[in-house]
Amino acid sequence: MPTIKLNKERVKELIGKDLSDEELKEIIPYLGTDLEEITSDEIIVEIFPNRPDLLSDEGFSRALSSFIGNKIGLKEYKSEKSKYDIFIKKEVKDVRPYTACAVIKGLKINEEKLKNIIEIQEKLHVTYGRNRKKCAIGIYPMEAIKWPITYTAKKPEEISFVPLEKSVEMNASQILLEHEKGKDFAHLLDGKKLYPIFMDANNEILSMPPIINSHKTGKISESTTDVFLECSGFNFDVLSKAINIVVSALSDMGGKIFDVNLFYEQDPLGKLTTPKLESNKSFLNKNYIKKYLGLELSDEKVVECLEKMGFGVNIQKHFFDVFVPCYRSDIIHQIDLVEDIGIGFGYNNIESDDNRTYSLGKENYSEKIFKKIREHFVGLKMNETNTYSLVSKDIQNKLVDNVVFVKNALSSEFNSLRRNIMINLLHNLKNNKMYDYPQNFFELGVIFKKDNSEFTSIKESNSLAAIFCSENVNFTTAKQHLDSLFQDLNLDYKIEKDENNIFMSGRTGKIIFNGKIIGFVGEISPKAISLFDLEMPCSGFEIELDNIISVLKENNK
Repeated sequence: MPTIKLNKERVKELIGKDLSDEELKEIIPYLGTDLEEITSDEIIVEIFPNRPDLLSDEGFSRALSSFIGNKIGLKEYKSEKSKYDIFIKKEVKDVRPYTACAVIKGLKINEEKLKNIIEIQEKLHVTYGRNRKKCAIGIYPMEAIKWPITYTAKKPEEISFVPLEKSVEMNASQILLEHEKGKDFAHLLDGKKLYPIFMDANNEILSMPPIINSHKTGKISESTTDVFLECSGFNFDVLSKAINIVVSALSDMGGKIFDVNLFYEQDPLGKLTTPKLESNKSFLNKNYIKKYLGLELSDEKVVECLEKMGFGVNIQKHFFDVFVPCYRSDIIHQIDLVEDIGIGFGYNNIESDDNRTYSLGKENYSEKIFKKIREHFVGLKMNETNTYSLVSKDIQNKLVDNVVFVKNALSSEFNSLRRNIMINLLHNLKNNKMYDYPQNFFELGVIFKKDNSEFTSIKESNSLAAIFCSENVNFTTAKQHLDSLFQDLNLDYKIEKDENNIFMSGRTGKIIFNGKIIGFVGEISPKAISLFDLEMPCSGFEIELDNIISVLKENNK
């Protein structure tokens, strides 16, 4: 967690209240941060990674002012339209494809503010930006730039400029080998044939993200009044939040925010305007608050707590409309709002409950069944696997329906949640073709499918899959093992003829238990065999276990 040093007098000025050191020592820990020390000039605090908006004097003071009731509720920021244009070329698609930008004018920068701007940039790089891998921020003096700006990518030998705090021009390869920042972050461009750059209308290079700015066009000073901000990375929403955090801090310094128009070449984003400073509307179920905080709070008290934490709130019949400020990147789910209600109410104000129910811990019943299944298959000399829940959507789409895709996945190999475990076992056979046969595997794990009745629209189920691979396996091989398992569990099932893309037509059936379809058994289809480049016939089965566990639990009451 990053530790920051705040200017004590600046913080007091921004919150609009002259708090004593003792009052600050008492209040700051309740805000959800760790206070390390208060000196004559500084407040030293440790900020948790989920609150990057607190990494500056301005951001911290904004939250503290609202927390103490001085400036409560949603603080909104506005930007003015402009004709500042940036053209994002298709060359950056495979390097660092997205950017979000803004222009701030009218800053009155002194030494302290300059230090604060640089510090928030670097702290965001380390925390929210994951050491610049997730996002990297550049800040440039407007007087050194001619608009419009182009974001593109070129070969390393075609990139040459004087990097920040240097006096000699260097090409991209030299910067990565010789410059301090180049050596620190060269790994972020490993294997790339093209490197990203920002260029102005005079073809002056502004920077090579995520490495270093140009000394000529990318160095701000105390004489700078207008700045251009850019943030580059792989997820536009992440970049937009990072820009909002910096923009809101600079606005609180007295700057005026202006839009930047982004023109994406051959990208579904098309034309965009940033920064996006509108508050995000979320909702909070009233019963959810009681469930997780254990408090009977009136509507008015909930509103008070949320406004104390900087939110806007509208009361509805069964829920609250909550307006999340543009600089908050940590509010993803209702539980995040409940956490802030707890902070606003004060966890120290929650009375202890002496009427507790005491119980003895015991093994989860599902785990007992899983253990029994494992022992069963290990006793049959089968090998257990434990594979990833993320798999390739291209492979899944060829074999199964109702697949849950991962938005902004970092790899094409892991861009969807597995619909079944059989695909993982087939992939495992592919990776073990060099070993002797027979190869028999089983796995217990979670599978995922779309289900609009679930809160997340995704249903998770426990599943068991088993696969048998050798020159002699067939439908009977899989069915015998399925029979053996159900006999061990003292349960009955039946098989009815059906079709399934993973299994061979005419040699597969659906498994019926307790009146419900729980899986399939059969010989693996030639399509699946070919897709995974296997050289031996395979058979197997997969069953969802939740219904079985419920019946076993009921039978053993």
